[in-house]
Amino acid sequence: MDLPLNVDVFCEKELCGKSTRLIMNPDNKEVTHIVVAERAFPYTEKLVPVSMITESTPHGVWLRCSAAELKTMDDFVIERFVSLDDLEEGATGASSYYLYWPANYIGTIGAPGAMSIPYEVERVEEQVPAGEISMRRGVQVRASDGPVGKVDELLMDPATNRISHLVMREGHLWGAKEVTIPVSEIAKIEEEVIYLKLSKEEVAKLPATPYRRKQD
Repeated sequence: MDLPLNVDVFCEKELCGKSTRLIMNPDNKEVTHIVVAERAFPYTEKLVPVSMITESTPHGVWLRCSAAELKTMDDFVIERFVSLDDLEEGATGASSYYLYWPANYIGTIGAPGAMSIPYEVERVEEQVPAGEISMRRGVQVRASDGPVGKVDELLMDPATNRISHLVMREGHLWGAKEVTIPVSEIAKIEEEVIYLKLSKEEVAKLPATPYRRKQD
């Protein structure tokens, strides 16, 4: 089964979001969740168990839940907006939000323009289960002797939910190719890097196919 990233996600055939990350155990290579950013504002990212996937291809993921059910799933990232009354002068992380009003409001709140309102956003850590990591598309792949490509997608055995292959993108623009690497040739998986047992020369000898997805 393909586990593509940055592709459309469908809830009961209705377009409901886009896949952004996979949640997996780096030790036993088991995938537990897919992260789906909802289609509608504010594009909340949801943790979706892989058991909810009914079909998956390099171009899309289909879930057995409705868009309404997707909204009830756990958030992947939690953000807390702090009110003006809670802010201390010079608080770290403070930002500005600009409130605009049109010309026909002149009689009630003054001339048209913008007012800067300070606020602070506390970004709480990603909701990743203990012992697991989140994996995004484009993570670096390193051979035993240096960088060799980037993660495009992962292939999973649906019987065990464990990764069977890594699909790596190598090259740039129109010369990009995909190389499929067995999980047995992966030495270590980290959130920002996947390490291979193979050398660059050995990777270059693996069969490659033209890049199947739209260029970044």
